[in-house]
Amino acid sequence: MLLFLIAYLAGALTIVSPCILPVLPFVFARAEQPFIKSGLPLLVGMALTFAGVATLAAVGGGWAVQANAVGRWIALGVMAVLGLTLVFPSLAERLTRPLVALGSKLTERASVAQAAGRSSIGPSFLLGVATGLLWAPCAGPILGLILTGAALQGASANTTLLLLAYALGAATSLALALLVGGKVFQTMKKSLGVGEWVRKGLGVLVLIGVAAIALGLDTGLLTRISATSTGAIEQSLLARAGMASPAATNREVDVENLPDFGPAPGFEGGGTWINSDPLTIESLRGKVVVVDFWTYSCINCVRTFPYVRGWAEKYRDAGLVVIGVHTPEFAFEKSEANVRDAVRRFGLPYPVVMDNDFAIWRAYSNRYWPAHYFIDARGRIRHVHFGEGEYDQSERIIRQLLREAGRDPGADMAATRSAGAEMAGGGEVGSPETYVGYSRTRGLTSPETPVRDAVQTYSIPASLALNQWGLAGAWTLRAEHAEATTGGRLAFRFKARDLHLVMGSAEGRPVRFRVTIDGRAPGPDAGVDIDAAGVGTIDGQRLYQLIRRSDGAGEHLFEIEFLDPGAQVFAFTFG
Repeated sequence: MLLFLIAYLAGALTIVSPCILPVLPFVFARAEQPFIKSGLPLLVGMALTFAGVATLAAVGGGWAVQANAVGRWIALGVMAVLGLTLVFPSLAERLTRPLVALGSKLTERASVAQAAGRSSIGPSFLLGVATGLLWAPCAGPILGLILTGAALQGASANTTLLLLAYALGAATSLALALLVGGKVFQTMKKSLGVGEWVRKGLGVLVLIGVAAIALGLDTGLLTRISATSTGAIEQSLLARAGMASPAATNREVDVENLPDFGPAPGFEGGGTWINSDPLTIESLRGKVVVVDFWTYSCINCVRTFPYVRGWAEKYRDAGLVVIGVHTPEFAFEKSEANVRDAVRRFGLPYPVVMDNDFAIWRAYSNRYWPAHYFIDARGRIRHVHFGEGEYDQSERIIRQLLREAGRDPGADMAATRSAGAEMAGGGEVGSPETYVGYSRTRGLTSPETPVRDAVQTYSIPASLALNQWGLAGAWTLRAEHAEATTGGRLAFRFKARDLHLVMGSAEGRPVRFRVTIDGRAPGPDAGVDIDAAGVGTIDGQRLYQLIRRSDGAGEHLFEIEFLDPGAQVFAFTFG
């Protein structure tokens, strides 16, 4: 609701923008005619046309993003051109001539119809349609922002409603101007200089948005910024309006007296469904639902699978439905093939929806991987849990919600099975998750100055302190990862029992590697993705368990040498 109000107000303020100038002659031409039969049809036609044209553009941009990686770059190119049209009005004039020409033809037709004495409602509405075509390209700032939103979230009915709210706001201002008369025009002229600078400023912001999406910040840095800053503001506003989303307690709760946090959002804006046809919250009424936000390279998510899988299997016949919402952290996690492979590898038997554009994530005001939302048979959120742990309590909540729905959960708790990376961590963890790409990295201590997006030869220091790491050989540092050009080595001093590395390879080629710990082959400390000699192969873009210390947590020097070119290293995680 807040976004619709902002869109409406932005439209209302259009009256102080140069954007409105092409529209004014048509509006004031109706000043002496009855408002209901002349002015109102014109404004309605204008608002509907603007919303329709802008929606087609937004849907097109969203479709291109959904289509494939090439489509994503096409959409970004369209958005960049749009931003440039805001900064350079002459470019906008050249690009929008077809729309203006069509609007002019409709204007002439409406004038002929009115001169012939036909009903003033029809010609006025037609004139409104023509005016909307003139206005749609010149109202670029909002269209640009909507296109940016479509690229991030996917175009939807909300896109049209936001555009319509903007159009109605502008129509309201014009209606007031029409009722007051042409005297408003002189006042408006005084503000046009400021409006032009606002227009150019918005164009720059659109271009910044394009750059952010192109660099992958929409699912990385911007997600974290949203979670830590704007999320707090939004939560405060929603709380005052009585619509705040629940906060995860992650503590003991009274299972028999669970609070009601309000209706659960649906899954609109999601993409491909795996293991199921698309589901809606409405179609799940009468079922108890657990919504599990996860991403397949997240070790904390992987460790919850034995429990979530166990709940889905144990209570399916009693009326439980688990919905996995796969919201990616890295760009490669947007690949449908990769996600399907992860669902298969982890044996997830429940429906999974791909949330590449973070639409469902935002609808739930979610902030973490993993996160579990517990929804009762009426479609109400009753509990939320972030992160690992509290599995017994979570299962007791499921059982209580099933009983409330009149279902029998049975006497026994769910059985769990885990192996490899799914097994819980152990011992003291003294090393944080560490990203290798330059957008979020820390701890890199190679003496050479890092170079972004270009090949540089690095070396590993003679000694590394705890949580320091270094590169050796020719590497290219990217925003999300580092890529070894002709093989290469990487060393990290860590403190934990388990060490995992998110890796992939250029063009999907297999890359052989060898791991040592404290200068020796890992032997019994080898993770599931290497043998006792430390040898393994990158066979896809995923998380690899490389070390599981048999004697528990401790401080050790990890090294990995890539025997083939093209290795891509994204992030270290520990447990």
